[in-house]
Amino acid sequence: MIINHSSIVRVRYGETDQMGVVYHGNYAQYFEIGRTEWLRSLGITYKYMEKTGIILPVISLNCNFKKSAYYDDELTIHTILKKAPSVKIEFDYEIKNQHQELICTGSTTLAFIDSKSMRPVRCPEYILEKLKVS
Repeated sequence: MIINHSSIVRVRYGETDQMGVVYHGNYAQYFEIGRTEWLRSLGITYKYMEKTGIILPVISLNCNFKKSAYYDDELTIHTILKKAPSVKIEFDYEIKNQHQELICTGSTTLAFIDSKSMRPVRCPEYILEKLKVS
């Protein structure tokens, strides 16, 4: 099962260093934008998941830089669900600039956690149902 989604962001001045290059720590936030918009494309929000007692912390993050991104670049974040979620959900990412040049690749793994017990739980059925339809 592979489900893709693309999100577009424009690099803000505050995301860059004095040379106008995107600071490396901002890529984790770009990945988060990709994930939340991927989820939203299924009709589900993080806010809704939290209301149902599920939190989704990142337990692994990997980022491979290929080329610099600069202030005012338009970046496309391609988010790819790697496989059907279980207790964990795994994503791959590609970020390209407005010239379709590959800026970075990466991956994250997140765990479904019950917010009351703080214990891992299986992926909520409402997400699995949406993935069957997609």
